[in-house]
Amino acid sequence: MIAQRLLAPPPGWRRDTDVVVVGSGVAGVTTVLAIRRAMPGARILLVTKSVLDDGSTRWAQGGIAAALGPGDSPAQHLADTLTAGAGICDAGAVRALVTEGPAAVRRLMAIGAEFDREPAGPLALTREGGHLRRRIAHAGGDATGAEVSRALLAALSYASQGDVPGGSSGGVPPTVAVIEHALAIDLLRTSDGRAAGLTLHVLGEGQQDGVGAVHARAVVLATGGFGQVYSATTNPQVSTGDGVALALRAGAEAADLEFVQFHPTVLWLGPGSQGRQPLISEAVRGEGAFLVDRAGRRFMTGLHPLADLAPRDVVAKAIMRVMLADGSDHVYLDGRQLGAQTWQRRFPTILATCRDNGIDPVTELIPVLPAAHYASGGIRTDSRGRTSVPGLHACGETACTGVHGANRLASNSLLEGLVFAERIAADLASGLPPQAEPAADSRQPGLLDPAIVGPLQQVMSARAGVLRSGKGLAEAAARLASLSEQNCDKPGAEAWQATNLHLVASGIVAAAQAREETRGSHWREDFPEPGAAWLGHVVISLGSAGLHTVFEPGLDD
Repeated sequence: MIAQRLLAPPPGWRRDTDVVVVGSGVAGVTTVLAIRRAMPGARILLVTKSVLDDGSTRWAQGGIAAALGPGDSPAQHLADTLTAGAGICDAGAVRALVTEGPAAVRRLMAIGAEFDREPAGPLALTREGGHLRRRIAHAGGDATGAEVSRALLAALSYASQGDVPGGSSGGVPPTVAVIEHALAIDLLRTSDGRAAGLTLHVLGEGQQDGVGAVHARAVVLATGGFGQVYSATTNPQVSTGDGVALALRAGAEAADLEFVQFHPTVLWLGPGSQGRQPLISEAVRGEGAFLVDRAGRRFMTGLHPLADLAPRDVVAKAIMRVMLADGSDHVYLDGRQLGAQTWQRRFPTILATCRDNGIDPVTELIPVLPAAHYASGGIRTDSRGRTSVPGLHACGETACTGVHGANRLASNSLLEGLVFAERIAADLASGLPPQAEPAADSRQPGLLDPAIVGPLQQVMSARAGVLRSGKGLAEAAARLASLSEQNCDKPGAEAWQATNLHLVASGIVAAAQAREETRGSHWREDFPEPGAAWLGHVVISLGSAGLHTVFEPGLDD
């Protein structure tokens, strides 16, 4: 069992604001900009663990899915999303996503994001797995995330100076402040349980150093995912599940943690490779590449109506089956038929990455395997981003809005950040409570040794990754329990992150043990079929006795 932990010593410095937003990816920055539009004059503080553009957003390759093309509609986007979600999506949340999505993308374009276009001028749209229509808007071929991040951070820079691109809010005093190199530690709460701010550890870099406190009337967590729970992941080093862990410690609920999406085509870098792995975008298959085994056989043909463009869970599982049958640690992606011109125009970043690693995809097969990519679950929220803790909101990958269900549809992630950021801003604009002093916290402090991270990642990849079983998950739970005994008395960012990773990993394992079926990105070898009794959500909470798991049947519509 995991004891409830307080990671922050008493605050040594204090800053007051109206809203504090944690995270500088698409969800966090869009939330800041949306709050500023909805609440002129509100004081907004954005804090980020590293530098502003060091999150997952800038690594996104494929694009943003929205019904923007001729013949497409939100209804069709809704249907594709629900199909990919394998019965676990909140249909109402998905309806909000696909209906409000096109306008959200156009707002992004209005602040300067430049998407690729056809020679005649309209947006160049592509397909990815699970989409029945070409609805993926992309930028720089395969550098969509970099362009989205650039545009948002430029708008954030204007906002911090009292303006936005185009001068649409000229004359508004600068009310946006940013603190980089700041790790969010724990939520401050009032005596009645409302969020009242955060404790932070600021890591110098010319700023006020050490642990301090931000007092706020509302808190928004947009801290991204938790891919670093696994040995091989597409996520950057900062993706250590800080938001989910912080929220659990504060009494919020998490949902659907068992649904960790493994991207099927990540560049295989050799035996034992760890850390962030280069992604080979699903859009490469959307343009005509296909998967083959070591004998050159196309194994997706006949397995699913969409073949190589089947939803990610289907493709990842098929790859794992082939790898097990062949005794191989990878399969191959054949994109040779795309030709040099298509590779250079559509996928310049991937082309360069492959060549940097000694592979020329124009003439050679690309070795690939699945790696941890996206968390479909997270901090449980309603359709306005509100968690079960009053005054605490969550947005983006750290949140579980219900739009992804058991398996996120490709390129819906950036869209979710855009749409639900606007919804959070609207909810906050409806009325913020007066600022209140936080109550004293009587919990006992405790940190885990950073040395646990490697063993934690290894057991999670081996026992709670793409392939799972009751026996393997029990082994993972036992190993995590033993790692929880390795305490660390020296506060620091590495120890806090190790403690966060351990709490999130334990939540994933507990949820995966509870769900005795195979559905979407959750694959139980001992329960190989989906079960109607499991149409619902596994909800995790943390109390003084440790993690508590409950299954809530039934879905909202």
